[in-house]
Amino acid sequence: MTDPRMLVIGANGQLGTELTTALSDLYGADRIIASDVSEPAQPVAHFEKLDVLDKDRLHQIIREHQVEEVYLLAALLSAKGELNPMLAWQINMNGLLHVLELGKAGVLKKIFWPSSIAVFGSTTPKNNTPQETITSPDTMYGLTKLAGERLCAYYARKFDVDVRSLRYPGLVSYKAPPGGGTTDFAVDIYYHAAAGKDYECFLQQDTTLPLMYMPDAVKATLDLMQAPAQQIKVRSGYNLAGFSASPAEITTAIRQVIPDFTTTYAPDFRQQIADSWPNTINDQQAKDDWHWQHQYDLKATTRDMLENLAKKRPGDQ
Repeated sequence: MTDPRMLVIGANGQLGTELTTALSDLYGADRIIASDVSEPAQPVAHFEKLDVLDKDRLHQIIREHQVEEVYLLAALLSAKGELNPMLAWQINMNGLLHVLELGKAGVLKKIFWPSSIAVFGSTTPKNNTPQETITSPDTMYGLTKLAGERLCAYYARKFDVDVRSLRYPGLVSYKAPPGGGTTDFAVDIYYHAAAGKDYECFLQQDTTLPLMYMPDAVKATLDLMQAPAQQIKVRSGYNLAGFSASPAEITTAIRQVIPDFTTTYAPDFRQQIADSWPNTINDQQAKDDWHWQHQYDLKATTRDMLENLAKKRPGDQ
């Protein structure tokens, strides 16, 4: 085999679904191995069933397919992580350690692992949050992301593992449902609007959070992984920004297309999580190091989301 193969772990998720497609388009479907704990909703060229905690199965897949690059997306997200914190720790931390050890052993040549704005907390500067700042997460998900960032930096420094990471904001996508995060409102609200339904939001109307449309998130991931190693100055997790918006601002944007759409508000336990996160993110270092630039603002995201959701058949995910 002349070209190394790539393994996407957590390929059925919101990000994994679209990243797997993008990698297949870029490198060829024969080089991409998708994996998850359950069968994919849509067929893929190469799929392997995998629980990321099953180290032996992970090693078997990597060996059989001669995988040299891993995208480790499997995780328990913020809201679900608060409901089952010990499971969140096991999945998010042990899965990462299994992959980093393969990098240390020289089996894997390159690793991608997603961090999150959840590494920040209530004492982090809320506006224009810098790359290097206070990280004091208030959720188990955030704790695992902060610990994971430090592990990535440690393995890169001590064992020369080429591991790369992005601190994703809330991701907005129409192709796959969200996976239990606090920013799920920014996806659900569009699904309701496209279906002609009003939306009850679990956050207060003025809760501003960093968000990103999925094409930008996929582009950032590909750009980061294609950049020469010497350009990657941050091995813990790069700040990444798209646009920031509140539920009320998204509602206003939707009403430009669907004038009678209405959102009501019934904050729940996720409000406290959202309150601990920044309003806006400074991603200048990503721009400086590997020329990152987002393309979608709130208006463009809203237009594209509603257009594509209108094309989906009832019952589609």
